[in-house]
Amino acid sequence: MWKFWILSVSLLVCAGVRADVKLPSIFGDHMVVQRGMKIPVWGSADVGEKVTVKVLSQEQSATADDKGKWRIMLDPVASDGPVEITVSGKNSITIQDVLVGEVWLCSGQSNMEFHLDKSSNKQEALAAADRPKMRLFIVKRSSSDMPLDDCSGQWKICNADTAQSFSAVGYFFGVQLQEKLNVPMGLIESNWGGTRAEAWTSKEDISRLSLPYEPQTSEQYLHPAQNPATRPVAAAKQQLPAAIYNAMIHPIIGYAMRGVIWYQGESNAVHAAQYHDVLAAMITGWRHAWGEGDFPFLIVQLANFSVPPNAGIEVNPAEGWPEVREAQAQMVRDLPNVGLALAIDIGNSKDIHPRNKAEVGRRLALAADKVAYGQDVVYAGPTFKSLRIDGNKAIVSFDHADGGLVAKGDTLTGFEIAGDDGKFVPAKAAIEGDTISVTADSVAAPKAVRYGWADDPKCDLYNKSDLPAVPFRTAH
Repeated sequence: MWKFWILSVSLLVCAGVRADVKLPSIFGDHMVVQRGMKIPVWGSADVGEKVTVKVLSQEQSATADDKGKWRIMLDPVASDGPVEITVSGKNSITIQDVLVGEVWLCSGQSNMEFHLDKSSNKQEALAAADRPKMRLFIVKRSSSDMPLDDCSGQWKICNADTAQSFSAVGYFFGVQLQEKLNVPMGLIESNWGGTRAEAWTSKEDISRLSLPYEPQTSEQYLHPAQNPATRPVAAAKQQLPAAIYNAMIHPIIGYAMRGVIWYQGESNAVHAAQYHDVLAAMITGWRHAWGEGDFPFLIVQLANFSVPPNAGIEVNPAEGWPEVREAQAQMVRDLPNVGLALAIDIGNSKDIHPRNKAEVGRRLALAADKVAYGQDVVYAGPTFKSLRIDGNKAIVSFDHADGGLVAKGDTLTGFEIAGDDGKFVPAKAAIEGDTISVTADSVAAPKAVRYGWADDPKCDLYNKSDLPAVPFRTAH
């Protein structure tokens, strides 16, 4: 009897030690894999266990390393219909209803998180949301001190029920692309309202920056294992550098995708002067981690909004929002394959969450047409090119004028001019072909011009494709 008992216990112990082949949640039924690219698949198993991944006629194998991790790189998959992916070792997993199409990551803070059922045209959008070839994945909110291997979420087929709580910007962006490209669309939503870009950036990338604010970016935080007793405690853990990156980006790094759309920056306005460097570090870090090269990164520039005084993290003590917008626009110039979609004319002065997300999605899709898909389209509004002084006139030239500039209204507004004293005053502006002539009676010798340089500017300069001009300031 006792021998039988020992045998039973031994079998139970062996069963407990045995580790089934497992996949992170980003791999599951109804997923979309990126067309035209190699497809990484990864997971865990017993140390030394052989794992095989099969899709259509393709079969690839790998051996779990000394930490029980394995990774397989599939060749590009091509199929017009659903396929199955089988992952097998000591056990077998079958992923069903997998489509091949375009995959985009939708990330940022609350304006990216803003649900479709709150958008201005929600009834029309939800009535048309039955899109079986669009698939949605929402990464559940989480933060972590250290990088995680998995997140919580699952792929869902797009319909009125699943789309209503999905990112409105992401949804409208996906619809635009799907209707143009006529391919399946996979959208991964990973966002968190009220968060700063530092929280979305890895510890390694943040540590390379010199940020003159907040103890959370100290060496004790960046390397807590070295001196955990002195690590500062933050009021909100998700605001700490790398906290959201670790839990909501790291688990999906490597999942093959076309690119990223990004709507964030409001919470960085208190440190706008550093936003350029932080955002550049984040973008560069994500690209390096993904290993796909300089994938397209499309940024929504902050909408117009009248920032109230004493607004906590959203307060603008100096020129926060205009400087954030400037940093966002500079990314197009400073990094490859970056696009910009403006919201400067479709915001709400009294609501930090404007509801016209359909137009934001449309403008992002235009940027994708050019940056991601190489189409010859007008994808940007008038963008400052150069300044020339002619007597008491400042002559501003633009890129993306699209055959001529357009003023929406009787007169152009939003322009200011400054002389040697550096003090900007409201200016008169007139369209002269592809240039703007800017003057002010009180400035006889102009030195600098700026446009739309306010939290809530009144902007009415467009090109003939009805895309608004990018706010700017020239060097004094």
